[in-house]
Amino acid sequence: MDFDFSDDQEQLREACVRWVSKGYDFARYRSIVAGGGFSRQAYGEMAELGLCGLFVPEAHGGMGMGPVEAMVVLQELGRGLVLEPLTQTLIASALLAIYAPAALQTEWLGQIASGEKLVVLAQQERQARYRLDRCAATAVQGESGWRLSGVKNLVAAGDQADAFIVPAMVQGALALFLVDAKAAGVSTRGYATQDGSRAADLQCVDAPAALLTPGGLAALEHAMDIGIAAACAQGVGVMDQTLAVTAEYMNTRKQFGVAISSFQALRHRIADMKMQLELARSMSYYASLKLNAPAAERRMALARAKFQLGASMFFVGQQAVQLHGGIGVTDEYIVSHYFRKLTQLEMLFGDSQHHLGEVSQGMQDTAGVFA
Repeated sequence: MDFDFSDDQEQLREACVRWVSKGYDFARYRSIVAGGGFSRQAYGEMAELGLCGLFVPEAHGGMGMGPVEAMVVLQELGRGLVLEPLTQTLIASALLAIYAPAALQTEWLGQIASGEKLVVLAQQERQARYRLDRCAATAVQGESGWRLSGVKNLVAAGDQADAFIVPAMVQGALALFLVDAKAAGVSTRGYATQDGSRAADLQCVDAPAALLTPGGLAALEHAMDIGIAAACAQGVGVMDQTLAVTAEYMNTRKQFGVAISSFQALRHRIADMKMQLELARSMSYYASLKLNAPAAERRMALARAKFQLGASMFFVGQQAVQLHGGIGVTDEYIVSHYFRKLTQLEMLFGDSQHHLGEVSQGMQDTAGVFA
């Protein structure tokens, strides 16, 4: 299998590298965190690069690209700790392009690609944990159309979004709906999250909604898998930078008159961090390449990838903080922000224990050493 990136993919990477290094440095990141965790200006700059239209078909003004291009982009955004929720844009545009009726595609996909509208997935409920088939929100169809009621939590950039994709139950089956943020009966309560980004609780009370697809569970599982692949790619980017900063610190920090990078025990810990990073990188590739596989195969592959990424992110983040000592947990130093980002990514779209359970349940009877 050829793991070399194409010229177009490398050019896309280079464009992201230039923007992150020049337009989204640590100072800007901290100013956005202080301003609430979301910058419409920064999001617009990503749209100008074409990033918001990665999964939008060319017929609707997008780039019509695929999972590998998204992985390349998100690795670089991870390196820069970019707070704006491009993952949510990719999920929303994929769901609309694949599952939505033509009218909804025409209305929303072009505006998503241009960055005019931010559409995010609002699926999390308090009692559901990571179970996608548990949903208390309901929708009913009347003479004037669909009406949706329910509460969703931890909606990425929820108080900044222009619309939401919301799962709700319809006569015992899960369906997906698109709800305009300005519609009557829609309200949000925003707050900062651990990594400095923004989220909100969404409440819909008899709010008008447009049916995106009646096959809500299959579409929602697909959305989660896109999110997992995106989280894996971001995690690789964050770990790459975490390792680089840690190695640089060890080459400059001195004890007993020598750089601590000369201590064999610490060099072994750096080697272990590198090993975990490369394991994570290979599983991120695996996740992205499996996004277009049949549903059952895709779900199992993404669960495996998220479990490995969770283990790697936990290890790399903790080792980086320990090797830095006290400075590693100060807000002024970037490593503490990498650590918080890795911690949040580990829990996003299902934590390691959840996905270990998914892999365990999906194993065949013949699996194992006794087969």
